[in-house]
Amino acid sequence: MRIFGIGDIHGGLKALVQVLNKIEVKDEDTLVFMGDYVDGWSESAQVIQFLMELSQNIKCVFIRGNHDVWCENWLRTADVNPIWYLHGGKETIASYERYSETDKKKHLEFFESMSLHHLDDENRLFVHAGFTSMHGVEKEVYKETFYFDRTLWEMASTLNSDIAEDSPLYPKRLKHYKEIYIGHTPTTNFNVDMPMQAASVWNIDTGAAFKGKLSAMNLETKEVFQSDNLPALYPDEKGRNKD
Repeated sequence: MRIFGIGDIHGGLKALVQVLNKIEVKDEDTLVFMGDYVDGWSESAQVIQFLMELSQNIKCVFIRGNHDVWCENWLRTADVNPIWYLHGGKETIASYERYSETDKKKHLEFFESMSLHHLDDENRLFVHAGFTSMHGVEKEVYKETFYFDRTLWEMASTLNSDIAEDSPLYPKRLKHYKEIYIGHTPTTNFNVDMPMQAASVWNIDTGAAFKGKLSAMNLETKEVFQSDNLPALYPDEKGRNKD
């Protein structure tokens, strides 16, 4: 059985299909999606529909991202968060124009079923952004931390590689898990177009919302499968790019 972690999709259905074709998904595989399925490219609603259908045949774990929370709230209340609207919400709303109210209700139920975090049988933690409690995710007080926090990645990135895990200086929140997989902070922010590792933390958001690619990683072998750059797949769109 193979397990893949898949980074932030941001409405890029074409990239998702490319990646799944490259990994040649099998019935016994498990796909762990790191969140932010919507907001950016023009096919957010289509991504959600595709994932709902995919999960009928393949074991999938869906982590909730901050953009998913915004979209979920809109589907529930029809209220448009102005911050969300400016950060991909406009494109997501447009993608739902041809969907019925019944379809939207099914999508809302799908969003509501997503997990804030997931721990697998190998003690690998999956969370969209991070957590702050030194006692682990079960002791996290504010759920918003799971999909907004960036301090986990910042801390791991600055950790001196000479500090052993049994050192009193080693961050306590990293000791609970064999590995931690996150999205949320694009590796392209650091001029890297591949998943990045810092201590036991793997960041597999490779900037699909912007000018980067969508990535899937085989958790056992660490082999990476990537789509084309998203602007090449959507040449008439800007996604969340500012220029």
